[in-house]
Amino acid sequence: MTVFKNRTDAGRRLVKKLVTYANRPDVLVLGLPRGGVPVAFEVAQALHLPLDICLVRKLGVPGHPELAMGAIAQGGIVVLNEEIVRWRRISQGSIDRVIEKERQELERRDRLYRGNRPFRDLREHTLILIDDGIATGSTLRAAIATLKQQQPASIVVAVPVAPPSTCQALAAEIDRVVCLSEPAHLCSVSLWYDDFSQTSDDEVRLLLGRASQETTV
Repeated sequence: MTVFKNRTDAGRRLVKKLVTYANRPDVLVLGLPRGGVPVAFEVAQALHLPLDICLVRKLGVPGHPELAMGAIAQGGIVVLNEEIVRWRRISQGSIDRVIEKERQELERRDRLYRGNRPFRDLREHTLILIDDGIATGSTLRAAIATLKQQQPASIVVAVPVAPPSTCQALAAEIDRVVCLSEPAHLCSVSLWYDDFSQTSDDEVRLLLGRASQETTV
């Protein structure tokens, strides 16, 4: 069983599986805020690649926000876990209210994190999409859907930990999945980290700013 010290440690371990992408002008690293950004930062730094973000928001079940019933991403993308929706008997009205709330947060974070930096042209690029771990895969699927609209050359998902069934499902949608640990029963991503403290907005902004400065030097 692999346990990561923190997100920095997880990112540095992922680098070893991604070295073939180093120094390539057609490759871009994308972190999922907030927790995926520190992991992605380490990969981008080590491989000398530019870093950006792919904004996605989990849709929490009303009254149980820790349980994901889906996710949204930029471009009007909505991915629902129909099994959870049926199990919890969630009405369309409740779903719409959660979507609207998370859409507002998505727009807030875009303004906060990106600032004046323009959207990158992702066409014909290889995109390495990174998070700190996968539980259900809803957020990754929303991210993949919005990235496919940009017509990239290929999409690679790289994560420290995820269940094998989720990795297999994602592999059918994209070009490659890189995962360091694939436990059969993944109750919580946090259990695979010694330190899984919340990543702050300020930390995301700091890492994106550092990455932007270093790629323009």
